[in-house]
Amino acid sequence: MSQPTADVSVRVAWAADAVEIARVQVHGWRRGYADLLPAEVLDSLDEEAFAAQWEQAITKPADARHRALVALDRATVVGFALTAPADDPDADPVKDGQVAEIVVDHDRLGQGHGSRLITACADTLRADRFERATCWLTSTDDALRTFLEAAGWAPDGAHRELDLTGDGSVTVKQVRLHTDLRED
Repeated sequence: MSQPTADVSVRVAWAADAVEIARVQVHGWRRGYADLLPAEVLDSLDEEAFAAQWEQAITKPADARHRALVALDRATVVGFALTAPADDPDADPVKDGQVAEIVVDHDRLGQGHGSRLITACADTLRADRFERATCWLTSTDDALRTFLEAAGWAPDGAHRELDLTGDGSVTVKQVRLHTDLRED
């Protein structure tokens, strides 16, 4: 007798997913950036505003190669990722794509959702004919870095510092990882 399998998947996001994507994003940011950002900044994150931005991004993307993907556990959004052409100054907009963001609900970590999402990101970027993918992550996010490196990503030496408030009072250091999308 076979064991039942979980109903888990990844698909392209629909406009109706915007509210759930925003929920996962805000909760993920509050937890993931708790040691980096002031509490008042995290408390001010507005799920409704994020949902409106997500709905716009999904229904009217800036480029046909901007794609939002969602990880599902049955019909519940438990994670998301965003792929797009890489926008770094050293990127080739034809050959370089990026995973602009990847977030999995903290309570769902370790259940394979991140692995399914990053694989779907690579497949999506490859289908859009990108040869290389990049992903920026906070320099202190050892868990995400370890996860991406286990999936075949590696640092490429690029780093940056983001000024989140515009006045230099809140900055975040990031490193860039990359992977080759060309199939052997």
